[in-house]
Amino acid sequence: MAQIESAANPLIKRIRALQERKGREQAGALFVEGIQPVWQAVDAGAGIETLVIAPDLLTSAAAREMVAQQRAAGVPAAEISAPLYARIATRENPSGLAAIVRIASRDLASLAVTPQSLFVALHEIGNPGNLGTILRTVDAVGGSGVILVGDTTDPYHPNAVRASVGTLFRLPIARVERIEDLREWSRVHGVSVVTTSARATQEHWEARYPSPLVLLFGNEGRGLSREVVEQGDLAVRIPMHGGASSLNLAVAAGVLLYEVLRQRQEER
Repeated sequence: MAQIESAANPLIKRIRALQERKGREQAGALFVEGIQPVWQAVDAGAGIETLVIAPDLLTSAAAREMVAQQRAAGVPAAEISAPLYARIATRENPSGLAAIVRIASRDLASLAVTPQSLFVALHEIGNPGNLGTILRTVDAVGGSGVILVGDTTDPYHPNAVRASVGTLFRLPIARVERIEDLREWSRVHGVSVVTTSARATQEHWEARYPSPLVLLFGNEGRGLSREVVEQGDLAVRIPMHGGASSLNLAVAAGVLLYEVLRQRQEER
């Protein structure tokens, strides 16, 4: 297979476009860099459109074997020169393996709700690293998916992909325009909505969390408005004893997710 060496090649132009949110949304695909994220996409059965390999950089024998298996299974692959790969890479010390992966778009109606479902909903959050970390934590507790409400950061931003360590390829991620749509969905499916607020009277470890459940978190700076908190079924607060007035969003999500998990394990 002849190596691609020109930045004018259509594949390279497509990769460049996918490095921007607009390009990802228009194409319904993302460009994933690194052995671990690509491997996780493969293991999760994500739609691999094209594997992108720089043979001179890809020194991992295990990764080379995985690429060979994918090629044998009919997955398209393209080889590019090391200098060109270095030009399109956004990571330091590029590994020589990347992929174009198709995005599985979902809406609320596509989410499966069971008696033990545990979702996280994020309202207008702005930090892709926080989002990726939350995806990782939801996966760690056996959660059912993440719901993005309103104008949120891009879950396929490179920082979100890195922070998620590939869990975004396994977890359902649904989008909804308005908080009212989330509330209607929760009522129809019998999903209780728990909100977080410094004004809540009940601390998070005192509450009993019903099932199925969605934990709703707000923007990193603004949090949830009073109106949104009042629309929930239960409001809890995480106690703060130091000088800081709030926790990092991803940390707060982790605190509540593991409290829910702890209570569910006690009830077994």
